[in-house]
Amino acid sequence: MKLPEKGQDWPAIKAMLEERGASDAKWRDGKTAVYVFNAGEEVERVQKEAYTAFMSENGLGPLAFPSLAQMEKDVISMALGLLHGPEGATGAMTSGGTDSITMAVKTARDYARSKGRAKQKANIVLPQSAHLAFDKACHLMDIEVRRIPLKQDGSFEADPVTMGEAIDSDTIMMVGSAPNFPHGIIDPIAALGGVAEDKDVWLHVDACVGGYFAPFARMNGESVPPFDFEVPGVMSMSADLHKYGYAAKGASTVLFRSEELYAFMPFDFAGWSGAPMKTPTLAGTRPGGAISAAWAVMNYLGVEGYRRLQGQVCETRKRAESGLREMGFEIVGNPMLGLMAFHHPDLNPFALYGEIYRRGWFTSVTKEPPSLHLMLSPKHADVIDAYLSDLKDACDAVRSGDAAKKPKVEARYS
Repeated sequence: MKLPEKGQDWPAIKAMLEERGASDAKWRDGKTAVYVFNAGEEVERVQKEAYTAFMSENGLGPLAFPSLAQMEKDVISMALGLLHGPEGATGAMTSGGTDSITMAVKTARDYARSKGRAKQKANIVLPQSAHLAFDKACHLMDIEVRRIPLKQDGSFEADPVTMGEAIDSDTIMMVGSAPNFPHGIIDPIAALGGVAEDKDVWLHVDACVGGYFAPFARMNGESVPPFDFEVPGVMSMSADLHKYGYAAKGASTVLFRSEELYAFMPFDFAGWSGAPMKTPTLAGTRPGGAISAAWAVMNYLGVEGYRRLQGQVCETRKRAESGLREMGFEIVGNPMLGLMAFHHPDLNPFALYGEIYRRGWFTSVTKEPPSLHLMLSPKHADVIDAYLSDLKDACDAVRSGDAAKKPKVEARYS
């Protein structure tokens, strides 16, 4: 496509956009269980109107746009209030979980250097189930990644003992997830915190999925274990607002136990021809709409709204678990929130994925163990029975061998 010589009118362009999106995943119908977190039309309306209200403003300029600076402070304050942030805790908004994780790794590295640690090649210690964003961050900063096998008890939790054994004087960070993405399992953060304190090493909790879900699930009576700054050894957290915070993309938060730790994150530079500049996160320009939409949705929902939505998701997950077990599926570990993995002892999960995809469902898979994967939203309460019905038909197709006669569908995400 080349830039047109003359521009076209908006109705024509709008029609082209609608045509382009016609083959996309039907997330508004609840047919997508990854990438999109559908909390309903009212929340979507708040997202859009709040985003467009500050769409042209730039979070890079707090003096020019003090409204955005204050909204970001408000969002961080609300986040820390939910996650047991102690007096003096702070943080910043980022563009997403990868951004938050990258900044946490960078901050921990620079903090370790200030204490005379990591004199050789720095490393981080994390469970096999931790998100690949840590590998990306470490690739950028030439940091060694030490992935440690999970517990061998069927829990699919991080193993604090073996992780502790992998820590040395060059370790700048250890990681736990709340929950991990592959299985939806909350790692034993309290035990990891004990190891972190004993070894005097930074513990980061990746709560990109659960940070704005787990506190409300606990309020609703779910037995969510300690996972946040309530655990003394936790130095930083990542928590995505555009996941179960139901904010517009891209909005995440990276949070620190103290200003002292946070001080190692910003980039402050004056040695060039332009004006001195300080940026708190990896990005320079930061879309004002992402900040304003997050602020607006949090204020629109409040504790009551989040409890209601997260309660719907938990109930949907339990309905899914019951239906899956009736079909002979096994649930991986003990998921507590909205994310789960499951497999059938007699059926290839990737063949099942292909069949469920052909029936219009865009979901996900997990490699270890080979499983199907769902990340549920409030909208799925309306469609989970239809999903289970189609999955039953998919099982029948795989058993009969019909699936082998159809073109292969590759489950790969980018």
